Amino acid sequence: MRVVLQRVSNCTVVIDGNTNADIVNGFLLLLGVKDGDTEQEAVKLARKISGLRIFTDENDKMNLSLADIGGSVVVVSNFTLYADCSHGRRPSFIKAARPEISEPLYEFFCEKLREFGINDVQTGEFGADMKVSLCNDGPVTLVIDSEDLK
Repeated sequence: MRVVLQRVSNCTVVIDGNTNADIVNGFLLLLGVKDGDTEQEAVKLARKISGLRIFTDENDKMNLSLADIGGSVVVVSNFTLYADCSHGRRPSFIKAARPEISEPLYEFFCEKLREFGINDVQTGEFGADMKVSLCNDGPVTLVIDSEDLK
């Protein structure tokens, strides 16, 4: 599994003109699931993200976690994170897991974030055409791959 994490001062997800998610101060997580990913990867990723200390403290040091600031999370499924652009001009998405695999893992990942202490976890809609608006705070953007976690 792969996450592009953006620290945001605000983020909204609109689907068919309706606001599906709306947060202030937290993370936007773009989540990609690849073939072969399991619940074990989702647990590792959720544990890592829930404990990340990337919000600034009173000394302007990245020292506070999402829980420390009472922050929120928006999780958006994004199969394009596994695009292969190495050949030609049209990306291949062959490494991305099929919806029948990725959707349950997406839901499981969101539940694990809640279990690891993130109280406000909002989502997009799996497979929908979403309009995501955000103000990247910092900017702070991290790419976290479950294969890299010990």
